[in-house]
Amino acid sequence: MKMTKGRYESEISKAITQWEKDFLGRGSLSVKTDILRDMIIVSLHGVLTQAEYKVCETNEGLLTIKKTRSKLVESGIEALDEIVLSITGEKVKSFHTDLSSRTGERIIIFKLHNDLEKQIIE
Repeated sequence: MKMTKGRYESEISKAITQWEKDFLGRGSLSVKTDILRDMIIVSLHGVLTQAEYKVCETNEGLLTIKKTRSKLVESGIEALDEIVLSITGEKVKSFHTDLSSRTGERIIIFKLHNDLEKQIIE
């Protein structure tokens, strides 16, 4: 039985939350995943700790936190690619991420080789 778009999105959100807890030591407060054409867009809210918000009050601190967090996430890229492949059956072509120090939100975009949205039933 094929999964619906909403089910794919939910499964990816759950798996990424678990990956955060296992790999980074703590998960974000909420995760929302959207499949759009050949992209999987994941919004993670509540990524930063209170201490990190404090450090982000200076420009130097902000850049340090963004750089450190990006390195942490990118060091786990193989596991993230595997999560996408195991749930969707699609290989990741490229990976993009950024973190807002103002909102504590991280955006992850997985660009796939194929248009996943076209393949999914509604």
